[in-house]
Amino acid sequence: MENLSPRPGDLEPIETASRDHIAAVQLDRMKWSVRHAYENSPFYRARFDQAGVHPDDLKTLADLAKFPFTTKADLRDTYPFGMFAVPREKLVRIHGSSGTTGKPTVVGYTKKDIDTWADVMARSIRASGGRPGDIVHVAYGYGLFTGGLGAHYGAERLGCTVVPISGGMTERQVTLMSDFKPRIIMVTPSYMLSILDEFRRQGIDPRSSSLAVGIFGAEPWTNAMRLEIEQAFDMHAVDIYGLSEVMGPGVANECVESKDGLHVWEDHFYPEIIDPATGAVLPDGEIGELVFTTLTKEGLPMIRYRTRDLTRLLPGTARSMRRIEKITGRSDDMIILRGVNVFPTQIEEQILKCKGLAPHFQIELTRSGRMDNMTVHVECAADAADAAARAASAKELSHHIKSVVGVSTHIQVHDPDGVARSEGKAKRVVDNRPKE
Repeated sequence: MENLSPRPGDLEPIETASRDHIAAVQLDRMKWSVRHAYENSPFYRARFDQAGVHPDDLKTLADLAKFPFTTKADLRDTYPFGMFAVPREKLVRIHGSSGTTGKPTVVGYTKKDIDTWADVMARSIRASGGRPGDIVHVAYGYGLFTGGLGAHYGAERLGCTVVPISGGMTERQVTLMSDFKPRIIMVTPSYMLSILDEFRRQGIDPRSSSLAVGIFGAEPWTNAMRLEIEQAFDMHAVDIYGLSEVMGPGVANECVESKDGLHVWEDHFYPEIIDPATGAVLPDGEIGELVFTTLTKEGLPMIRYRTRDLTRLLPGTARSMRRIEKITGRSDDMIILRGVNVFPTQIEEQILKCKGLAPHFQIELTRSGRMDNMTVHVECAADAADAAARAASAKELSHHIKSVVGVSTHIQVHDPDGVARSEGKAKRVVDNRPKE
């Protein structure tokens, strides 16, 4: 693999600034963000007043801990536009993600927000080894999902040539890579494995491809998968992190010269690690739940947003800004399966639509080869226990889950009382994927 260490002048001054300078920028911007949220979002004004805090109470970065958390439930409760801090007419774009009840969480961006997003995405691509003039093959999905357009605008901001192919059409993806010769691909890691399979199916040596950098996000992936992709393509595989509520992709990114965790772009997103049970702020180095406060967003400021992702904060290495480790898990019950967010409550809703099934279930996660799989274990209703009825119920449930949730699943219909029970909180998810 080629040496992609940055050349002199490649980095923005803030990326190598002193910690004192970064903290001063953060405090100035945090004061603005908290006041902007309080003065312009009725939701935040009510939430702050209820907690007995005011923007004037923020005098140091540590004072942020006095302010209440924001959660995904708040976005659903204020659907669609109730959390915005600018008039709807000032929004130039709306994105959304699927929710547990079929109601999406809605996020919005002003023109300045889009510019900021493009800037942090350009910074992320450059940190990954991208340079102006590179051809970037964007195979993230376009649409309400923030991945495709986030990558697209960032690549254009950096001065790259973008191929906006989106997801799917795997055979054509490989054909266009062979013809256009992109240097960078931006895609989910699981779909990159499908692309790898297609290279081999077509009899093309992936190591002969033009790809030098892959920027992978939208789902957890292991260092073992990184090694497989890097060896198969003779390319660098770099991790990117983000979530639509905070901005989209580009909140944090690995630096290709170190690949030792994701540097948080702290001049725009202030990270905290909290104890998931108590909400207490934990010191750097301890594992807990990642919380973000946006420092520059206009349309939808986020104050202490609980991501539910578990990780820890570490000192900067290739950049001055702190790093987060690869996400180790979740503090809630959300599953990320092949890039799709899945909640057990979504599965339960689909089971309840099937008259031949009882409302007892358990989700089993496994891995066959390189791909994660989900099996839903359910029970047949007492009056639908014959083989034909079970097969029909399995087919019906599989269809509902694919149509509503967006993932393919295996369904196993058991006898009544055949699914494990719990005397306390039901254990809905059993993760039998091998640990790295």
